[in-house]
Amino acid sequence: MVEPIFDYQFRLILIGDSTVGKSSLLKYFTDGKFAELSDPTVGVDFFARLIEVKDGTRIKLQLWDTAGQERFRSITKSYYRNSVGALLVYDVCNRASFEHIPAWMMEARRHIEPHQPTFLLVGCKVDLVRSDGGQQRQVPFEEAKSFAKDQGIPFIETSARNGLNVERAFEIITQEVYDRVQSGEYKVEDGWDGVKSGYSRTAFDPTLVEAEPAKSGCC
Repeated sequence: MVEPIFDYQFRLILIGDSTVGKSSLLKYFTDGKFAELSDPTVGVDFFARLIEVKDGTRIKLQLWDTAGQERFRSITKSYYRNSVGALLVYDVCNRASFEHIPAWMMEARRHIEPHQPTFLLVGCKVDLVRSDGGQQRQVPFEEAKSFAKDQGIPFIETSARNGLNVERAFEIITQEVYDRVQSGEYKVEDGWDGVKSGYSRTAFDPTLVEAEPAKSGCC
């Protein structure tokens, strides 16, 4: 019997204001490295990676990196419908990006209907918060944690520069979606790409090789 390359495919979308770190988060997760220079996303970028949940089930993640600028919002909206979950990304050194999270949540809920999206709140750029003259933290950890608790969603802080919690962030939201599939809340449906069944192949496909978790390194 041929082992499946992946058992399920989940489509996730990263949303949040421009320059909060969405592209860098995905770059580290998929390539294991930090992009020192990153141009703003124009429209939507696509990434993919295999990941395993706790029981060993293999999940292919389709990851859509969206532009936060208003002029690309109409392009972004078309990608919501076929997503099962969203990472709500803000910059811990940018108060406004955190205050805009409720609006991003509302937009995701409106466009992903009739399905209820799985959310993860992600604070980025914690490496910039320093006690020796670095940038000032504008979003306290406890405040973000309390907001996430009120919304009933998980929360994590990350750094794409040194890899802090990047892997863990995607593990959390993947497990959350998988648990909902197991409970029957999400089902594989024709015409919806949020959750799809996997398949087996006998031929080697280099595009579906599972990436090794990146090792965190100090910058």
